Amino acid sequence: MQDGTLLAAVDLGSNSFRLEIARYEHGQLQRIEYLKETVRQGGGLDAERNLSADALQRGWDCLARFAERLRDFAPAQVRAVATQTLREARNRDVFIERGSAILGHRIEVVSGPEEARLIYQGVSHLLPQSDERRLVLDIGGRSTELILGQQYQAQEVASFRVGSVSWSAQFFADGQFTERAFARAETAAQAQLDEALAVYQRQRWDCAYGASGTVGAVGEILAASGHAPGRITRQHLDGLYQQLLRAGHASRVQLPGLKEERRAVIGGGLSVLRALFALLQIDTLHVAQGALRQGALYDLIERDSPATDQRRATVSALQQRFGVDTAQAERVAQAASTLFAQATGQEQPGHAQELTWAAQLHEVGCRIAHSGYHRHGAYILDNTDAAGFAQHELQRLALLVRAHRGKLRKLELPWSAPLALQLACLRLAVALCHARRPPELAGLHLRQDPGHITLRLPTDWATRYPQSAHLLREESQDWQRTPWALEVIAQSA
Repeated sequence: MQDGTLLAAVDLGSNSFRLEIARYEHGQLQRIEYLKETVRQGGGLDAERNLSADALQRGWDCLARFAERLRDFAPAQVRAVATQTLREARNRDVFIERGSAILGHRIEVVSGPEEARLIYQGVSHLLPQSDERRLVLDIGGRSTELILGQQYQAQEVASFRVGSVSWSAQFFADGQFTERAFARAETAAQAQLDEALAVYQRQRWDCAYGASGTVGAVGEILAASGHAPGRITRQHLDGLYQQLLRAGHASRVQLPGLKEERRAVIGGGLSVLRALFALLQIDTLHVAQGALRQGALYDLIERDSPATDQRRATVSALQQRFGVDTAQAERVAQAASTLFAQATGQEQPGHAQELTWAAQLHEVGCRIAHSGYHRHGAYILDNTDAAGFAQHELQRLALLVRAHRGKLRKLELPWSAPLALQLACLRLAVALCHARRPPELAGLHLRQDPGHITLRLPTDWATRYPQSAHLLREESQDWQRTPWALEVIAQSA
């Protein structure tokens, strides 16, 4: 990545939407601009887990304002990440489709573990280098992330459906602060978080850090009240708890440093934080500077080089975990990539990379059973925690793996031109590599026209490779009941 490159991260949280713009200089990021709007989208989920019309519109309006600032940014310079509220929302596709169009950049819904990994990246890059074992926690609007890590490497990640917005709505809906309400909220939070004890035991970390959200708000209140900045202790939390009880109601809380948009969710956030202190035996929590959006920015830097792209490491880990024949996977990947480059002139690097990953993982389901392994592979990709990948990326890989063999007419596919070409290249590559040795690609040429894909074979190729030629003819026939035609033409002498 060149010095001076501008990068942007958009964090679509349950309580607030944030935009951070930074300049890359000598391996570091320098903040240029930071915008934050309280959208409280998490409060717009109804009993059926649909976002209300007002919640949708609040989000779109905010994204329109962010879009003005991002107008000149290329796609590779922006990462827009949506978290728990949009993970839960049944009508999230409605928001994502229009929101991405408004923003001018693709909005990614990330899994809870991926959100946790990005949070750790943001926190660790803004801490001094150290070998200390770190516990990082982040209490958001509708989820809480826990991470154990050392230096820049997250070693354990988890996400729990506990947050300041959801807990405030559930236990402090009327705004009343009572001992009974706090007791119920903290007990419920501990019940949700209880499984963390098996992994996040006190002896496994040296220092605890809290990122953004509730931790940041509590840190600001304590600093404004005259306490040492950057530290939260049990005594501090007990003091805040007593102050909320004395106020009795959210509308009567008078705390220095408490922002107005935090007033309605401070009760829920504090109850979750107190539960974590008790459960994980935290005495002192250090307020970290980095968080999800900084992690997304550093992830953009890593994605700029294949050697540091987390997704590459994840694909390799999945291959190892499920016993993939990596030699065959690479043969298929190289053949598919060669055909794709012929058809596109290397003008679609994003789709080319998706195709490579799908080829490298196309046999990931064989560990379960060879029969129907393409279906097993798709299930694995749809349900795995894959560091670095957004949910839509995994869904695309799952679709390609599911459709790389078998009858196309049985599948309901979104037959866009990029998908049709990816699928043709993958299926042709699998056929060409059927003997599990390097295929003969010299003289083969693939071309894509509207609604039509053509593979031309050189003279005598079909005579020299009769089984491959037979498989290619069968593949051509299999496309006859799809919106796309695949034609295989053998050139005559």
